[in-house]
Amino acid sequence: MKVVIVGGVAGGATTATRLRRLNEKAEIIMFERGAFVSFANCGLPYYIGDVIKEKENLLLQTPESFKARFNIDVRIKSEVIKIDSENKKVVVKDLNTNTQYEEKYDKLVLSPGAEPINPFKEVNSNAIYTLRTVEDSVKIKDYIYQNKPKRVCIIGGGYIGVELAENVKELGLEEITIIEKSSHLIAPLDEDMANFVHNKLIKKGINIILNNGVEKIEYLTDEFNIKLSEGEIYSDLIILCIGVKPETKLAIDAGIEVNSKNSIIVNEYMQTNKKDIYALGDAVQVTNFVTKEPAYIPLAGPANKQARVVANNICGLKGKYDGTLGSSILKIFEYTLAMCGINESTCKLKNIPYKKMIITPYSHATYYPGATQMTIKAIYKPETGEIIGAQIWGKAGVDKIADILATAIRMNMTAEDLSNLELCYAPPFSSAKSQINILGNAIENEIDGLVSNIYIEDVKEKIENNTAIILDVRTDEEYKNGHVANCIHIPLDELRENIGKLNIDSEIYVHCHTGLRSYIACRILSQNGFNVKNIIGGDYMMKINGIKFEK
Repeated sequence: MKVVIVGGVAGGATTATRLRRLNEKAEIIMFERGAFVSFANCGLPYYIGDVIKEKENLLLQTPESFKARFNIDVRIKSEVIKIDSENKKVVVKDLNTNTQYEEKYDKLVLSPGAEPINPFKEVNSNAIYTLRTVEDSVKIKDYIYQNKPKRVCIIGGGYIGVELAENVKELGLEEITIIEKSSHLIAPLDEDMANFVHNKLIKKGINIILNNGVEKIEYLTDEFNIKLSEGEIYSDLIILCIGVKPETKLAIDAGIEVNSKNSIIVNEYMQTNKKDIYALGDAVQVTNFVTKEPAYIPLAGPANKQARVVANNICGLKGKYDGTLGSSILKIFEYTLAMCGINESTCKLKNIPYKKMIITPYSHATYYPGATQMTIKAIYKPETGEIIGAQIWGKAGVDKIADILATAIRMNMTAEDLSNLELCYAPPFSSAKSQINILGNAIENEIDGLVSNIYIEDVKEKIENNTAIILDVRTDEEYKNGHVANCIHIPLDELRENIGKLNIDSEIYVHCHTGLRSYIACRILSQNGFNVKNIIGGDYMMKINGIKFEK
């Protein structure tokens, strides 16, 4: 059996090595257009930021190492320019010699990846870049070191854009601006959680321009004039992080079926509509695991899993790829942001019934030094409590919580299941009642009718207009450090003896720092006939979402 693989990096390289482990006798040829066949593309921003010092550290495998360990014929700087599916052969262009030749195959695997979107190709300057390859990162880093720009503009506020902003900031650039056309950075986030990102970047001195797209870029001798939908800014260096699109012209020309956005359509076995041709990675359409609808989710983790499915099926081991969850994580200075499943926007767009729970627990037992607060937002089905999405922000333990919730979504776990999970505990690592248990308990309490919760956005206008009765049950010290104007302050431990100070005929909104004490207050008051609602997320979420606290 002869297998030809087009493209390396995560998808192609993983397919090749899995094939070899399954079939020692197969002839495996991998073509890579670039100079590097297997590199850590997720590490490129950190190379630019000098966290990763040497570009060689980004290289996972070389043609020589592939040959030595796996007996795989890797041909770099070799571009497949045509597929003849009828005669089962490809045409290859050797970019070193500019010559062409044909290569036959029994099975063909397409892993061409995605290319950065660049609507400004007409701009004639060596100071505007996209980031996809090791070569791209070397050019950007060299430009920064050689030209020492003071101003950099990052167009696009997705994962790469935010990671780049942090890394060039750490290099000491004076003025860094992110321009994002939508209302917030990091599209998979909901806006209330995106505010954590905005707040942190602004505190670090990074400018953020939202709800404002780039209309035109002009290069004026030694600087850029960036014309926006509203206004304009100037910059010495531009890095485009607008997004990516599947690089599938080769497949389209070969008659391989694609969708309206040119993503290759594959079945659950990663097979295309052409016999013996498979496709995977950033070039393919996947199924959203939660909604069960077609989606485009270009991530390295799913590409590796798809590679295993492809190799298994080529070698006769039936394997299926059942969808992408969109689990992702990124570092934002000393904080971590993670998300999985679907968000509120998707629920609204797809008319999926949902509720949300926000808790702000600590990373481990508070009596052990170093505990820090995190915010966990979970999206769940109202009737069953089944978890369908999550977003987490914090300094420590975020990856652990995100991984548990990603597992919960894939296994269709409910709030009750989360409450019953027995997770590892010691004071330096967690609490006896873990953050996951607390989340499950909070959702169960709401489903069981033990508390009526209200979201920040649903009470914000009332607070700003002074038409809401806010009960602050924090301590005297917390209250003195900042409180909502005109609120009623009764510390939780003094609530029962002061219950007569509250009007039983009024709707009362209760808050504390994290949402736990306010829940207890709601239980006390509701059982005494009061109409109360718990502001979930506490003052931590209130402040980050623009509710003013005065001293």
